[in-house]
Amino acid sequence: MPAETIRQCTTVFDRPEPDVGNYFVSTYPPFSCWTPEGEAPFRRWLGQPPAGLAPPLGLYVHIPFCVERCHYCYYLSHEDRFGEVDTYLEGMIGELSLYSRTPALDGRPLDFVYFGGGTPSILSMTRLRSLMEGLQRHSDWARAREVTFECAPRSVTEDKLRLLRDSGVTRISVGIQQMDDRVLEANGRVHLVADVERAYAMIRRVGFEVVNLDLIVGLVGETEESFFGSLDRVIGLQPESITTYQLEIPLNTPLYHAMEAGGADVHPASWDVKHARLQAAMSRLEAAGYSVRSAYTAVRDPDRHRFHYQDAQYGGADLLGIGTSAFSHLGGINQQNLASLRTYLEARARGDLPLWRAYALDDTERMVREFVLQLKIGSVSSAAFRTKFGVEILDFFAEPLALGHRSGWFETSADGVVVTREGLVRIDRLLPAFYLPEHQAVRYS
Repeated sequence: MPAETIRQCTTVFDRPEPDVGNYFVSTYPPFSCWTPEGEAPFRRWLGQPPAGLAPPLGLYVHIPFCVERCHYCYYLSHEDRFGEVDTYLEGMIGELSLYSRTPALDGRPLDFVYFGGGTPSILSMTRLRSLMEGLQRHSDWARAREVTFECAPRSVTEDKLRLLRDSGVTRISVGIQQMDDRVLEANGRVHLVADVERAYAMIRRVGFEVVNLDLIVGLVGETEESFFGSLDRVIGLQPESITTYQLEIPLNTPLYHAMEAGGADVHPASWDVKHARLQAAMSRLEAAGYSVRSAYTAVRDPDRHRFHYQDAQYGGADLLGIGTSAFSHLGGINQQNLASLRTYLEARARGDLPLWRAYALDDTERMVREFVLQLKIGSVSSAAFRTKFGVEILDFFAEPLALGHRSGWFETSADGVVVTREGLVRIDRLLPAFYLPEHQAVRYS
C-alpha cells in the first residue's frame, strides 16, 4: 500500500471522534461524490435488460412525514401541509410504475421491502390501504423474504397492524429510543413509556414474524440508570430483535442548533461513554440469550431472525428507493432522488423520475463498498470476495487491517476478518480507513 495511503489510514484511526457531524456510514463512496452528471449511466442501465442472473432486488419506500421532529433527527421529514400527503403517495406509486416498466426492472420480483421515514405509521387507514394496493399493482413481493414497516408507538392501532399483516408485512420495527419518560421528553419524542407498552401489546396480539425495538444510547438527559433500566425493560418484552444506535448530532438537527446556542440542559454523552454503554449493552443482551449480529443489532435466534434488508444490501443486492431523498443502488450505480419535497412533487407532476445525483462504481469501488458495509456486520469472508471479485482482501486492505489489529479492533485469519467488540462499537469511525485514497478526505454528504 502506498505511503500516502498508510498515512491517511493512520490519520483516520488516530482522529478524535467529533462531537457533531455525520457518523453513521450507510453507503460508499460518500454522498458528496455523487453528481447530477451521474444520472446518464443510471438511465442507460435502466434501459437495458439484466445481463445474466440478476441479483436480489429490494424496495425502500420513504414516508417523510412526522407529527413532530425529534431533536436529534437528521432525516428529511415534514408535517402534512396543504394535503401534500395524498399527492406524495400518488407520486411514489407513479414513480414505482415508471421503474417497473423499464427493461432493467420489468418483471423482477422483490426479495425484500422496507418502509421507513419519517413515520410511516402516521398514515391513516385509508392512505395505508391505498399505498399498499398501489405499490403492489406495480411490484411483486408475494415471495419476499422480509417486508419491514417502521412504526411509532403513539400512531399504532390494531386496525393498521392487521392491514399491514394482511398486506404482507413480516417485520415491525418500533422506534422507542428509551423507556424513560424524562429522557423521551428531553429529546423531543412525542410518545411516553405507556404508549410503548400499549403499542407492543397490540403488535403481539396481531402477530408478526419479527418485532424489532430500537434504542438510542447517549441521548440528552440519559444516565447509566436510565439507559440500562430501559434496556432491561426491553429485554423483558422479549422482542425477536433489539437495535441500539449511538446518538450522532449532524449539523442539520435541532439538537445541534440548541448546542450552538449554548442550551444549559443540552449535554449529550461523549463518544467514550456511548461506546462503553453500547459494549456493556451487548454483553447484557448476550447474557439474556440474544446473539449480537451487527454493530447495532442483537437477535433471539440468528437463524430465524435475520435482517434481510441489511444483509442483502451489504452483499451487493439491487435496491430501488422511491420517495423524496431516497437512494438506490442498482447495477452498481448509486442514485439519490431530489431531496426536497417541493422539487420531488414538481418532478412527479411532470411525470418525470425525480433523479438528483448518482455515482457509477467501478469494479474496485464495488468491492470496497461491500467490504466496508460487511464490516458493520462484524465479519467478512475472504473466500466470498475471492470468488466474487478475484481479490484477496487480506492483501488489498493489509495496512489498515494491521493498524486496526494493533489497536485491538480487528482479527484476521485465512478465513477473513472479524471485528472485535471494541471495534464493533466504533465501527463507523473506522470504516473510512478502508476507503480508496480519493474518497478518504471528502465531505460525507
